Amino acid sequence: MLVLEFKEDRALTEMMRLRVSSLQRTGQKRQDGERLLLPHEAVYRLDFSVQDLNFSRWYFSLSGHGRVTITGISQHWTPDLTNLMTRQLLEPIGTFWRNAEDAEDSPLKCLEADMQEFGERIAELAKVRKVMYFLFAFKDGAEAANLSCSVEFSAEK
Repeated sequence: MLVLEFKEDRALTEMMRLRVSSLQRTGQKRQDGERLLLPHEAVYRLDFSVQDLNFSRWYFSLSGHGRVTITGISQHWTPDLTNLMTRQLLEPIGTFWRNAEDAEDSPLKCLEADMQEFGERIAELAKVRKVMYFLFAFKDGAEAANLSCSVEFSAEK
């Protein structure tokens, strides 16, 4: 078993925020189809030390209430060379949440079929990439500091 933790890529998040502020400052428009980083989003990454993987399960915990969505980014994105384009965002997305009326120690909710398919898609893409990037969106009170998220894989035989 191999458990990989999603880690925020602060430098890449900052680079994408600078792109937004540069466009705002100069009054320019984004490229046609470009996906700009929203204020409640950050870029995370998974680094694959092994590439022949089978998805096993998700581990996520969130203190308090809120919603977190995770969107995978295509292996064709090279962040040091190109802007992120909407066509490079993958489906399905992973979503988990705890509603405001739920007890703080209640289990997180998720769309299990989508999370399963998303995990399988990550394992598939790991075969061709050593690093994969994701957009994490924090909504309804969720904060990055209150999140722990990782994914478990088994090595292919």
